[in-house]
Amino acid sequence: MIEASTIGIDIAKSVFQIRGVDAAGEVVIAKRVTRGKVLAFFEKLSPCLIGMEACPTSHHRARAVTKLAHDVRLMPANYVKAYVKRNKNDANDAAAICEAVTRPSMRFVAIKTKEQQAALMLHRPRQLLIRQRTMLSNAIRGHLAELGIVAPLGRKGLAMLMKAIGDGQDTRIPLAARRCLAGLVRQYQVLQDEIGALEKHIHAWHRSSPLSSRLEKIPGIGPIVATALVASIPDAKMFSSGRNLAAWIGLVPKQHSSGGTPRLGGVSKQGNRYLRWLLVTGAMAVIRYANQQGFKSRPWLARLMERKPIRVAGVALANKMARMVWVVMARGGHYTQPALLAG
Repeated sequence: MIEASTIGIDIAKSVFQIRGVDAAGEVVIAKRVTRGKVLAFFEKLSPCLIGMEACPTSHHRARAVTKLAHDVRLMPANYVKAYVKRNKNDANDAAAICEAVTRPSMRFVAIKTKEQQAALMLHRPRQLLIRQRTMLSNAIRGHLAELGIVAPLGRKGLAMLMKAIGDGQDTRIPLAARRCLAGLVRQYQVLQDEIGALEKHIHAWHRSSPLSSRLEKIPGIGPIVATALVASIPDAKMFSSGRNLAAWIGLVPKQHSSGGTPRLGGVSKQGNRYLRWLLVTGAMAVIRYANQQGFKSRPWLARLMERKPIRVAGVALANKMARMVWVVMARGGHYTQPALLAG
Protein backbone atom coordinates (compact mmCIF):
# COMPACT_ATOMS: atom_id res chain seq x y z
CA MET A 1 0.00 0.00 0.00
CA ILE A 2 1.32 3.43 -0.95
CA GLU A 3 2.05 5.61 2.08
CA ALA A 4 1.20 9.19 1.14
CA SER A 5 0.41 11.85 3.72
CA THR A 6 -0.83 14.58 1.35
CA ILE A 7 -2.36 14.34 -2.13
CA GLY A 8 -3.32 17.02 -4.63
CA ILE A 9 -5.75 16.12 -7.39
CA ASP A 10 -6.39 18.25 -10.46
CA ILE A 11 -9.97 17.57 -11.58
CA ALA A 12 -10.80 17.49 -15.28
CA LYS A 13 -13.64 16.09 -17.37
CA SER A 14 -12.18 12.67 -18.14
CA VAL A 15 -8.59 12.46 -16.81
CA PHE A 16 -7.42 13.47 -13.32
CA GLN A 17 -3.81 14.26 -12.46
CA ILE A 18 -2.71 13.11 -8.99
CA ARG A 19 0.33 14.22 -6.99
CA GLY A 20 1.18 12.71 -3.61
CA VAL A 21 3.95 13.28 -1.10
CA ASP A 22 4.96 11.45 2.07
CA ALA A 23 5.55 12.91 5.52
CA ALA A 24 9.04 14.03 4.49
CA GLY A 25 7.75 15.89 1.45
CA GLU A 26 9.12 13.38 -1.08
CA VAL A 27 7.00 12.71 -4.15
CA VAL A 28 5.57 9.17 -4.00
CA ILE A 29 2.67 9.52 -6.46
CA ALA A 30 2.64 11.26 -9.83
CA LYS A 31 0.18 9.74 -12.25
CA ARG A 32 -2.93 10.28 -14.34
CA VAL A 33 -6.15 8.44 -13.50
CA THR A 34 -9.30 8.22 -15.60
CA ARG A 35 -12.60 9.29 -14.10
CA GLY A 36 -13.94 5.77 -13.67
CA LYS A 37 -10.89 4.60 -11.70
CA VAL A 38 -10.57 7.47 -9.22
CA LEU A 39 -12.46 5.85 -6.35
CA ALA A 40 -10.69 2.53 -6.87
CA PHE A 41 -7.36 4.36 -6.67
CA PHE A 42 -8.17 6.03 -3.35
CA GLU A 43 -9.52 2.80 -1.89
CA LYS A 44 -5.96 1.44 -2.01
CA LEU A 45 -4.51 4.36 -0.04
CA SER A 46 -4.23 4.80 3.69
CA PRO A 47 -6.26 7.73 5.08
CA CYS A 48 -4.52 10.99 4.12
CA LEU A 49 -5.09 14.68 3.44
CA ILE A 50 -6.49 15.33 -0.04
CA GLY A 51 -6.77 18.74 -1.66
CA MET A 52 -8.98 19.73 -4.60
CA GLU A 53 -9.87 23.00 -6.29
CA ALA A 54 -13.47 23.99 -5.61
CA CYS A 55 -15.70 23.67 -8.68
CA PRO A 56 -19.27 22.45 -9.34
CA THR A 57 -18.22 18.77 -9.62
CA SER A 58 -15.66 18.81 -6.80
CA HIS A 59 -18.35 18.57 -4.10
CA HIS A 60 -19.54 15.23 -5.49
CA ARG A 61 -15.97 13.93 -5.67
CA ALA A 62 -15.21 15.17 -2.16
CA ARG A 63 -18.27 13.42 -0.70
CA ALA A 64 -17.35 10.15 -2.39
CA VAL A 65 -13.69 10.23 -1.31
CA THR A 66 -14.59 11.30 2.24
CA LYS A 67 -16.53 8.07 2.65
CA LEU A 68 -13.19 6.24 2.25
CA ALA A 69 -11.93 7.85 5.51
CA HIS A 70 -9.79 10.49 3.76
CA ASP A 71 -9.68 14.14 4.87
CA VAL A 72 -10.80 16.07 1.78
CA ARG A 73 -10.47 19.84 1.60
CA LEU A 74 -11.65 22.14 -1.17
CA MET A 75 -9.83 25.39 -1.99
CA PRO A 76 -10.70 28.38 -4.20
CA ALA A 77 -8.85 28.08 -7.50
CA ASN A 78 -7.53 31.65 -7.37
CA TYR A 79 -5.85 30.92 -4.03
CA VAL A 80 -4.10 27.87 -5.48
CA LYS A 81 -2.82 29.78 -8.50
CA ALA A 82 -0.03 31.41 -6.48
CA TYR A 83 1.58 27.99 -5.92
CA VAL A 84 1.81 27.05 -9.62
CA LYS A 85 5.47 27.07 -10.71
CA ARG A 86 6.25 28.35 -14.21
CA ASN A 87 4.09 26.85 -16.97
CA LYS A 88 0.53 25.73 -16.32
CA ASN A 89 -0.29 22.09 -17.00
CA ASP A 90 -2.12 19.30 -15.19
CA ALA A 91 0.98 18.01 -13.41
CA ASN A 92 1.99 21.46 -12.17
CA ASP A 93 -1.59 22.17 -11.09
CA ALA A 94 -1.71 18.95 -9.06
CA ALA A 95 1.63 19.82 -7.45
CA ALA A 96 0.37 23.30 -6.57
CA ILE A 97 -2.80 21.86 -5.02
CA CYS A 98 -0.73 19.37 -3.03
CA GLU A 99 1.38 22.20 -1.62
CA ALA A 100 -1.43 24.70 -1.09
CA VAL A 101 -3.62 22.33 0.96
CA THR A 102 -0.91 22.16 3.66
CA ARG A 103 -0.52 25.93 4.09
CA PRO A 104 -1.81 27.15 7.48
CA SER A 105 -3.11 30.41 5.92
CA MET A 106 -5.13 28.64 3.21
CA ARG A 107 -8.88 29.23 3.17
CA PHE A 108 -11.10 26.24 2.49
CA VAL A 109 -14.56 25.76 1.00
CA ALA A 110 -17.14 23.73 2.93
CA ILE A 111 -18.33 20.61 1.12
CA LYS A 112 -21.98 20.94 0.11
CA THR A 113 -24.51 18.17 0.60
CA LYS A 114 -26.70 16.82 -2.19
CA GLU A 115 -29.67 18.70 -0.75
CA GLN A 116 -27.81 22.00 -0.81
CA GLN A 117 -26.67 21.46 -4.38
CA ALA A 118 -30.23 20.55 -5.35
CA ALA A 119 -31.49 23.80 -3.80
CA LEU A 120 -28.94 25.79 -5.80
CA MET A 121 -30.05 23.96 -8.94
CA LEU A 122 -33.49 25.47 -8.39
CA HIS A 123 -31.93 28.93 -8.31
CA ARG A 124 -29.61 28.65 -11.33
CA PRO A 125 -32.27 27.63 -13.90
CA ARG A 126 -34.55 30.33 -12.47
CA GLN A 127 -31.80 32.93 -12.95
CA LEU A 128 -31.22 31.70 -16.52
CA LEU A 129 -34.93 31.84 -17.35
CA ILE A 130 -35.22 35.34 -15.88
CA ARG A 131 -32.40 36.52 -18.15
CA GLN A 132 -34.14 34.96 -21.15
CA ARG A 133 -37.43 36.57 -20.13
CA THR A 134 -35.70 39.96 -19.94
CA MET A 135 -34.23 39.41 -23.40
CA LEU A 136 -37.68 38.64 -24.82
CA SER A 137 -39.30 41.64 -23.17
CA ASN A 138 -36.55 43.92 -24.52
CA ALA A 139 -36.98 42.41 -27.99
CA ILE A 140 -40.75 43.00 -27.92
CA ARG A 141 -40.30 46.59 -26.77
CA GLY A 142 -37.55 47.26 -29.31
CA HIS A 143 -39.45 45.87 -32.31
CA LEU A 144 -42.65 47.74 -31.47
CA ALA A 145 -40.68 50.94 -30.85
CA GLU A 146 -39.60 50.74 -34.51
CA LEU A 147 -43.28 51.02 -35.37
CA GLY A 148 -43.79 53.96 -33.02
CA ILE A 149 -45.54 51.89 -30.32
CA VAL A 150 -44.00 52.63 -26.91
CA ALA A 151 -45.38 51.61 -23.51
CA PRO A 152 -44.41 52.63 -19.95
CA LEU A 153 -41.69 50.75 -18.11
CA GLY A 154 -42.55 47.73 -16.02
CA ARG A 155 -44.73 44.69 -16.44
CA LYS A 156 -47.89 46.71 -16.93
CA GLY A 157 -46.38 48.44 -19.93
CA LEU A 158 -45.22 45.12 -21.37
CA ALA A 159 -48.70 43.68 -20.85
CA MET A 160 -50.11 46.57 -22.89
CA LEU A 161 -47.72 45.75 -25.75
CA MET A 162 -48.56 42.04 -25.69
CA LYS A 163 -52.26 42.89 -25.71
CA ALA A 164 -51.70 45.05 -28.79
CA ILE A 165 -49.86 42.19 -30.51
CA GLY A 166 -52.76 39.83 -29.84
CA ASP A 167 -55.34 42.35 -31.08
CA GLY A 168 -55.90 41.61 -34.76
CA GLN A 169 -57.84 44.85 -35.16
CA ASP A 170 -54.84 47.00 -34.25
CA THR A 171 -53.74 48.40 -37.61
CA ARG A 172 -50.50 49.87 -36.24
CA ILE A 173 -48.80 46.45 -36.46
CA PRO A 174 -48.35 44.91 -39.95
CA LEU A 175 -49.44 41.29 -40.36
CA ALA A 176 -45.91 39.94 -40.93
CA ALA A 177 -44.61 41.69 -37.82
CA ARG A 178 -47.59 40.49 -35.77
CA ARG A 179 -46.87 36.85 -36.62
CA CYS A 180 -43.23 37.15 -35.56
CA LEU A 181 -44.00 39.05 -32.38
CA ALA A 182 -46.74 36.58 -31.43
CA GLY A 183 -44.05 33.90 -31.28
CA LEU A 184 -42.03 36.01 -28.86
CA VAL A 185 -45.12 36.54 -26.71
CA ARG A 186 -45.74 32.77 -26.56
CA GLN A 187 -42.13 32.18 -25.53
CA TYR A 188 -42.44 34.86 -22.86
CA GLN A 189 -45.54 33.23 -21.41
CA VAL A 190 -43.85 29.81 -21.37
CA LEU A 191 -40.89 31.25 -19.50
CA GLN A 192 -43.23 32.98 -17.07
CA ASP A 193 -44.91 29.65 -16.27
CA GLU A 194 -41.58 27.85 -15.84
CA ILE A 195 -40.26 30.56 -13.50
CA GLY A 196 -43.44 30.33 -11.43
CA ALA A 197 -43.08 26.54 -11.16
CA LEU A 198 -39.47 26.85 -9.98
CA GLU A 199 -40.43 29.46 -7.42
CA LYS A 200 -43.08 27.10 -6.02
CA HIS A 201 -40.38 24.44 -5.52
CA ILE A 202 -38.11 27.02 -3.87
CA HIS A 203 -40.89 28.07 -1.48
CA ALA A 204 -41.57 24.41 -0.62
CA TRP A 205 -37.87 23.85 0.16
CA HIS A 206 -37.89 27.05 2.21
CA ARG A 207 -40.80 25.85 4.36
CA SER A 208 -39.01 22.55 5.02
CA SER A 209 -35.83 24.28 6.28
CA PRO A 210 -35.97 25.74 9.83
CA LEU A 211 -32.82 27.79 9.21
CA SER A 212 -34.21 29.30 6.01
CA SER A 213 -37.43 30.17 7.85
CA ARG A 214 -35.43 31.99 10.55
CA LEU A 215 -33.46 33.97 7.98
CA GLU A 216 -36.70 35.16 6.39
CA LYS A 217 -37.41 37.23 9.52
CA ILE A 218 -34.56 39.60 8.59
CA PRO A 219 -35.95 42.62 6.67
CA GLY A 220 -35.05 42.41 2.99
CA ILE A 221 -34.64 38.62 3.02
CA GLY A 222 -37.47 36.58 1.58
CA PRO A 223 -37.74 32.87 0.68
CA ILE A 224 -35.61 33.28 -2.49
CA VAL A 225 -32.73 34.98 -0.67
CA ALA A 226 -33.00 32.76 2.41
CA THR A 227 -32.83 29.49 0.46
CA ALA A 228 -29.90 30.77 -1.62
CA LEU A 229 -28.00 31.65 1.56
CA VAL A 230 -28.64 28.29 3.23
CA ALA A 231 -27.66 26.37 0.08
CA SER A 232 -24.54 28.45 -0.59
CA ILE A 233 -23.17 28.51 2.98
CA PRO A 234 -22.91 24.94 4.31
CA ASP A 235 -21.24 26.05 7.57
CA ALA A 236 -21.33 29.70 8.65
CA LYS A 237 -18.84 28.95 11.43
CA MET A 238 -16.12 28.74 8.79
CA PHE A 239 -16.27 32.55 8.85
CA SER A 240 -14.83 34.09 11.98
CA SER A 241 -17.26 37.01 11.92
CA GLY A 242 -20.11 38.57 10.01
CA ARG A 243 -17.61 40.95 8.42
CA ASN A 244 -15.78 38.00 6.87
CA LEU A 245 -19.03 36.62 5.47
CA ALA A 246 -19.86 40.01 3.94
CA ALA A 247 -16.38 40.14 2.42
CA TRP A 248 -16.79 36.62 1.01
CA ILE A 249 -20.02 37.65 -0.68
CA GLY A 250 -18.29 40.76 -2.06
CA LEU A 251 -20.08 43.54 -0.17
CA VAL A 252 -16.91 45.39 0.82
CA PRO A 253 -14.87 48.00 -1.13
CA LYS A 254 -11.67 47.21 -2.98
CA GLN A 255 -8.49 48.19 -1.19
CA HIS A 256 -5.33 49.64 -2.66
CA SER A 257 -3.66 50.75 0.57
CA SER A 258 0.04 51.32 1.12
CA GLY A 259 2.30 53.00 3.68
CA GLY A 260 -0.41 53.06 6.29
CA THR A 261 -2.69 55.16 4.07
CA PRO A 262 -6.03 53.42 3.40
CA ARG A 263 -7.41 53.78 -0.12
CA LEU A 264 -10.84 52.29 -0.65
CA GLY A 265 -12.64 51.99 -3.97
CA GLY A 266 -15.97 50.64 -5.15
CA VAL A 267 -17.31 47.16 -4.56
CA SER A 268 -15.16 44.59 -6.35
CA LYS A 269 -16.42 41.83 -8.64
CA GLN A 270 -14.96 39.20 -6.35
CA GLY A 271 -17.14 37.03 -4.16
CA ASN A 272 -20.47 35.36 -4.76
CA ARG A 273 -22.13 37.52 -7.39
CA TYR A 274 -25.52 35.82 -7.10
CA LEU A 275 -25.80 36.33 -3.33
CA ARG A 276 -24.54 39.90 -3.69
CA TRP A 277 -27.22 40.65 -6.28
CA LEU A 278 -29.96 39.13 -4.11
CA LEU A 279 -28.89 40.97 -0.95
CA VAL A 280 -28.53 44.34 -2.68
CA THR A 281 -31.95 43.87 -4.31
CA GLY A 282 -33.45 43.07 -0.91
CA ALA A 283 -31.72 46.07 0.65
CA MET A 284 -33.14 48.40 -2.01
CA ALA A 285 -36.61 47.03 -1.25
CA VAL A 286 -36.09 47.89 2.44
CA ILE A 287 -35.02 51.42 1.48
CA ARG A 288 -38.08 51.93 -0.74
CA TYR A 289 -40.34 50.76 2.09
CA ALA A 290 -38.54 52.99 4.60
CA ASN A 291 -38.96 56.01 2.31
CA GLN A 292 -42.69 55.41 2.42
CA GLN A 293 -43.09 54.48 6.09
CA GLY A 294 -40.26 56.41 7.71
CA PHE A 295 -36.86 55.54 9.21
CA LYS A 296 -37.86 55.31 12.88
CA SER A 297 -36.31 51.84 13.29
CA ARG A 298 -33.25 52.64 11.16
CA PRO A 299 -31.93 56.12 12.02
CA TRP A 300 -28.41 55.17 10.90
CA LEU A 301 -29.78 54.42 7.40
CA ALA A 302 -31.50 57.80 7.30
CA ARG A 303 -28.26 59.56 8.24
CA LEU A 304 -26.35 57.55 5.64
CA MET A 305 -28.79 58.44 2.87
CA GLU A 306 -28.42 62.12 3.71
CA ARG A 307 -24.76 62.08 2.69
CA LYS A 308 -24.48 59.13 0.28
CA PRO A 309 -26.23 58.13 -2.99
CA ILE A 310 -29.07 55.65 -2.60
CA ARG A 311 -27.14 52.86 -4.34
CA VAL A 312 -24.23 53.23 -1.93
CA ALA A 313 -26.66 53.13 0.98
CA GLY A 314 -28.19 49.98 -0.51
CA VAL A 315 -24.82 48.21 -0.58
CA ALA A 316 -24.12 49.33 3.00
CA LEU A 317 -27.46 47.93 4.12
CA ALA A 318 -26.79 44.69 2.24
CA ASN A 319 -23.48 44.44 4.12
CA LYS A 320 -25.30 44.82 7.41
CA MET A 321 -27.87 42.20 6.34
CA ALA A 322 -25.03 39.76 5.61
CA ARG A 323 -23.70 40.30 9.14
CA MET A 324 -27.16 39.60 10.57
CA VAL A 325 -27.29 36.42 8.48
CA TRP A 326 -24.00 35.26 9.98
CA VAL A 327 -25.26 35.79 13.52
CA VAL A 328 -28.42 33.78 12.88
CA MET A 329 -26.60 30.97 11.03
CA ALA A 330 -23.52 30.70 13.25
CA ARG A 331 -24.98 31.44 16.68
CA GLY A 332 -28.60 30.38 16.26
CA GLY A 333 -31.52 32.34 17.57
CA HIS A 334 -33.86 34.67 15.73
CA TYR A 335 -33.74 38.20 14.36
CA THR A 336 -35.22 40.82 16.69
CA GLN A 337 -36.74 43.98 15.24
CA PRO A 338 -35.16 47.13 16.78
CA ALA A 339 -37.39 49.37 18.85
CA LEU A 340 -39.06 52.31 17.10
CA LEU A 341 -37.91 55.81 17.92
CA ALA A 342 -40.43 58.14 19.46
CA GLY A 343 -41.82 61.00 17.44
